[in-house]
Amino acid sequence: MNILILGGGGREHALAWAVMQNPKCDKLIVAPGNAGIAKIADCAALDIEDGAAVIGFAEAEAIDFIIIGPEAPLAAGVSDDLRGAGFLVFGPSQAAAQLEASKAFTKEICDAAGAPTAGYGHFTDAETAKAYIRENGAPIVVKADGLAAGKGVVVAMNEAEALEAVDDMFGGAFGGAGAEVVIEEFMEGEEASFFILCDGTDVLAIGTAQDHKRVGNGDKGPNTGGMGAYSPAPVLSDAVAERAMREIVKPCMAEMAQRGTPYQGVLYAGLMIKDGAPRLVEYNARFGDPECQVLMMRLGGQALDLMQAAAQERLAETQVNWADDHAITVVMAANGYPGAYEKGSVIEGLEGLLEDSFNMTFHAGTALSDGAIVATGGRVLNVTARGASLAEAHKRAYEMVDAIDWPGGFFRSDIGWRAL
Repeated sequence: MNILILGGGGREHALAWAVMQNPKCDKLIVAPGNAGIAKIADCAALDIEDGAAVIGFAEAEAIDFIIIGPEAPLAAGVSDDLRGAGFLVFGPSQAAAQLEASKAFTKEICDAAGAPTAGYGHFTDAETAKAYIRENGAPIVVKADGLAAGKGVVVAMNEAEALEAVDDMFGGAFGGAGAEVVIEEFMEGEEASFFILCDGTDVLAIGTAQDHKRVGNGDKGPNTGGMGAYSPAPVLSDAVAERAMREIVKPCMAEMAQRGTPYQGVLYAGLMIKDGAPRLVEYNARFGDPECQVLMMRLGGQALDLMQAAAQERLAETQVNWADDHAITVVMAANGYPGAYEKGSVIEGLEGLLEDSFNMTFHAGTALSDGAIVATGGRVLNVTARGASLAEAHKRAYEMVDAIDWPGGFFRSDIGWRAL
């Protein structure tokens, strides 16, 4: 098969790495890719939010299967354009991707499906939103309704912080994503990520992970797109996962199908778990980043078979073969992230790192400049390792981090602390 992956971050490097393990893959192109992806696949400059451009490219390259990595092309309807042109696609339709593109839409689906989630209000102006906060008090959660690259969420521990978040969002801090705001009750418990493949009719759980959202050790500081992750997540036990499927995922997917917008692709359910009871925090319409890196490390080449089965509506006859192993990924980010950060700093020491089925450094924001690998993003590298235990994977990953010479970057030294 000739395969095209859309995207150029750490998630897409991990997807490309897993796809390349599968003998079905004859040719792999990643658009736009990055310096790490370029070592294992062909990269192509392409506007991945322009359906016509992607169709033209896929036709010219005789592509058999297209995997859409990030949320932006999904929200732009690129999956619909490609399906309309006869391509096999992994990724939900624009209508189904509203589960990520609109927090208010997700709440509406949960209400209709009776899925447990936080109580909420949906607002289109700051004054009404502020009145709701004053009425309900803090702690409280303020979310930009639209896509904000994983950053449009403020967990306000006091009223002043919540009111400021409303002003920021309506004031344009997250662009168009904050034109509408959803305010939710603060849910207590432990958060974990549950990944499910959907083919419009059937669902298949393919793994659990736990992300570390805050920038500093001990979960301190502002929220980020994710500073590291590990899989599996002990809090998301088999019993909790089964309950989440029964009470949240299956009813929501049935509601989507009933509305004429069946969901096909990967569904990322962010869950808050307290006393064994899961409640939905949010849905994402794509693999989490950096959770994808630990999932792909554990799934390997079968990831391609699973994604193909979802795209071909064959999940009922498909199963996941899990090894009894653990994986961890440590994000190395540019100094200043998630605020303003410099681009272009040189990263050394990558050539000497081991790359195999137990150790991989996935590139998130890198480019090749004058023969050197340079940082081009906020989150730059995902140093990932697998082991028989989480402690073993943790040791491997941090040994690799220590071997990387990059004064322009930083990392959290406590990834996996809850489970460890």
